[in-house]
Amino acid sequence: MQRDRKALSTRRSRGGLLGPGADHAFAPLADRKIRRRVMVAHLVDHSRESVQRHIGRPLGRVLLRRWMHGRSASRYVESFGLPRHIVEEVLGEDALTLHVDPRKLIRIAVHAPRNVEKRPSSMAFIWEGTWDQRREDLRVGTRYQLISDLDENRGRLEQTARYKYLMQRLEQGRPWASHQLGVLLDTPTKIRDYLQVYIDFLDDMAANGYDPDRGKDPIGVAITREGTIIKVNRGLHRLAMAQRLGLPSIPVQVRHVHRLWWQKVTHGYSGAAALERMRLALQDCVPEVSPGPLDEDPESDLPPDFWPAPRLPGVNL
Repeated sequence: MQRDRKALSTRRSRGGLLGPGADHAFAPLADRKIRRRVMVAHLVDHSRESVQRHIGRPLGRVLLRRWMHGRSASRYVESFGLPRHIVEEVLGEDALTLHVDPRKLIRIAVHAPRNVEKRPSSMAFIWEGTWDQRREDLRVGTRYQLISDLDENRGRLEQTARYKYLMQRLEQGRPWASHQLGVLLDTPTKIRDYLQVYIDFLDDMAANGYDPDRGKDPIGVAITREGTIIKVNRGLHRLAMAQRLGLPSIPVQVRHVHRLWWQKVTHGYSGAAALERMRLALQDCVPEVSPGPLDEDPESDLPPDFWPAPRLPGVNL
């Protein structure tokens, strides 16, 4: 508890409080006007982590241990999808970390509507469903468009689509706020400073390369039924920056695998043997670049020279 209080105290700035998902670069924008809501966000985040630490993880360890030793109910543990956090704990971070060309990681999974298909649990490592066949193109996604627009209009941020949107909110008396960041954009100066933070992130990555410790979570991916790599939520802004810069490789973490691929690579094995076969099979996975058979939007018609020239750390500065 003392450690949590210390973490909160380091996020205080000018009476404001950074949110649980904020980088310290946003500290000058922390605003006391939304302090109470940000504190609620911290409490919710702390409660979630506490439940995981004291209930979720201990229970997950028991269940995975039963599955790994083939004890009773082990088949139900696998049918649930195996507890994701404990699979990560057992295998270790390196085993689930792949290195990919960010400009090839262009497809993100899209879940079917809840009334069409049950959404898999974020706590499960093995996912079922058609999420891997419903894909969106990240090259035309909001994050890459944001980073590209900011990069092209640095020094004239008022011309960016995001600035115009945020100013419209402000003029309507609905200034944009994020309790996860602790940020309230209630002046034009704050809007410019907020957008400048992303340019600073981009420039830091251009100068120093990708820093896997920057950000609350690793860039998450999942493995499709065909054994290809597809993006899932978390780390989309960082991925967009790496794509914009043309970095040759970035680390991503496998958070979920499709059950059909799992069954194929484990060949009926269970326990430690199944995890080891999967670990080895992950090394052959490559990013999915094609649209999905269940995509709702038509494929984007992008020019061959869509990506700008690469800016490699220490080279094109």
